[in-house]
Amino acid sequence: QVQLVESGGGLVQAGGSLRLSCAASGRTISSYRMAWFRQAPGKEREFVAAIWSGGMTYYADSVKGRFTISRDNAKNTVHLQMNSLKPEDTAVYYCAAGPTYTSTTSSRGYGNWGQGTKVTVAS
Repeated sequence: QVQLVESGGGLVQAGGSLRLSCAASGRTISSYRMAWFRQAPGKEREFVAAIWSGGMTYYADSVKGRFTISRDNAKNTVHLQMNSLKPEDTAVYYCAAGPTYTSTTSSRGYGNWGQGTKVTVAS
């Protein structure tokens, strides 16, 4: 198992930027597909972005062109750079780690989760 801790959330005005970080411990993340999900109040958890060990990335349509996921296997960290934020991006953001052979966009494809970091985008 790998332990994940997110940070970097906060309150930002619409159009602003935030950078979320996910620090992993217990095991190296180099063999995992890493991802970010988010959950808004009253809504289901939804996929945001994923990155494979070699750097390939995949994004939800709602964030494509605004968010960038990156990873540093040597530092065991994953980041989510969020630009041009919108009020609808408000949610708790979760970092997740999962094997490469499971579903990329389903939360069931990930067995390791952080506790989440809250992002609020004010209009």
